Amino acid sequence: MIKNLAALLFIFLSSIFFQKGYAPVDQGSKVHFVIKNFGISTGGDFTGLKGTVNFDPQALSSSKFNVSISATTVDTDNNSRDKSLRSDEYFEVAKYPEINLESTKISLSNSADGVYLFTGNITIHGVKRGIIFPFNADLINGDYLFTGNFDLNRLDFGVGDRSAVLSNKVAVSLKVIAKRK
Repeated sequence: MIKNLAALLFIFLSSIFFQKGYAPVDQGSKVHFVIKNFGISTGGDFTGLKGTVNFDPQALSSSKFNVSISATTVDTDNNSRDKSLRSDEYFEVAKYPEINLESTKISLSNSADGVYLFTGNITIHGVKRGIIFPFNADLINGDYLFTGNFDLNRLDFGVGDRSAVLSNKVAVSLKVIAKRK
């Protein structure tokens, strides 16, 4: 009984003190979005990744993501459009400088081996919404490459108004390198 209790205590403490902690980095990462404007797909990127990733495929119940990007870094290769996106009409970056993604649960997807399911919240423009999407996690030289895709409705977050020329649907693709802390 004492040995079992000691073993359980060791496992519990190990999960707290020896969690596999990582930090997202901009180098090699890409947070990309695509939206249709006048029927033409227009894209852009964000940088300024920061946060924490505690990911262990053998202990998904204790895995956790809390990552943000800087909304001020929106880059569509068009300075005028970028300035407009940073304005009060869209991202309002002076008031809401970050976009945050935080997990509440990480699990295996039912679709295939090696595919995980992110369940959590995304906060854009001060509005928090639930989100679920599949992602892959590839261990490369002790660091992780996380990739995933999801769609958002920009109006759900108060980003812009209804428009006859600008789509509400935004496709987001993530390729995030997380380096071991």
